[in-house]
Amino acid sequence: MTRTTVKIEGMMCQNCERHMTEAFKKAFKVREVTASHEDKQAVIVSDTAPDSEKLRETVEAAGYKFISAESEEIEKKGFPFFRKK
Repeated sequence: MTRTTVKIEGMMCQNCERHMTEAFKKAFKVREVTASHEDKQAVIVSDTAPDSEKLRETVEAAGYKFISAESEEIEKKGFPFFRKK
């Protein structure tokens, strides 16, 4: 699984956060998306890292300024007693 942090300028309120969250959900197959106008970023959790150019296009189509995107692998959470040894 991958966590991608997208730096965005132009979000001013909770409506902007919802707008950006919905745009990412429509453009990508995601497990979770959170956006924060205060932190000027959105965090996307998905099975694979989203294409950086498509991230840019999605942000700009929503009316905001794309600054950067950084992805990192994260460990899947689950119940350890269900894992095979």
